[in-house]
Amino acid sequence: MRSIVLRAERVSKNFNRRNVFRDISFVLSPGDSLAVTGKNGSGKSTLVKILAGLLAPTNGLVAFESAGTTLNQDEIRPLLGFVSPYLQLYDEFSAVEILNIVARIRSSGAHDPTRRRTLMEQFNLWGRKDDAVRTYSSGMKQRLKYVLALEHSPAILLLDEPTSNLDEDGISAVRSVVAGYGKSGVLVVATNDAVEAAWCSRELKVGI
Repeated sequence: MRSIVLRAERVSKNFNRRNVFRDISFVLSPGDSLAVTGKNGSGKSTLVKILAGLLAPTNGLVAFESAGTTLNQDEIRPLLGFVSPYLQLYDEFSAVEILNIVARIRSSGAHDPTRRRTLMEQFNLWGRKDDAVRTYSSGMKQRLKYVLALEHSPAILLLDEPTSNLDEDGISAVRSVVAGYGKSGVLVVATNDAVEAAWCSRELKVGI
């Protein structure tokens, strides 16, 4: 896993002239974990989307650094893993087909078959790997999003509502993943849940 520092400097976001949050700053190094908390509508998901590069901040800067060098967007994308209940999957494909598509987008398409199987077994999907995703329950789709986010061993893992739609077995698998990233990678968790927030060593409350 590559050593990456995530830096946010005075990040603000406005929607239709309404300020969602302003002047958010933090630095996260490998082994750091941050819970982003706040009321509904406070901007938790918005901040995570900005960190993931899905939204641009109105003001401020998000930077990713390796060995003191700031990375460009093409270098950053393969280093991120992102899980959220609002991410959409291609329902007409099987889990394996989606994993292959995403692997090709990230790099040459190569993947570690052992790691893929381990992750799919961890999230109880191996027996359904060749089934069309449209036949999956909402919880199974959420577990597949974790496999997609983790297969390339990202240096930074961003989780929005991490246990949404999951049963106890799924939640247990997520806790195992979080424990690992809390030691070696950078972890950001956006949540309203006090138990999930306690997974992280630091907390950031957002909202005006």
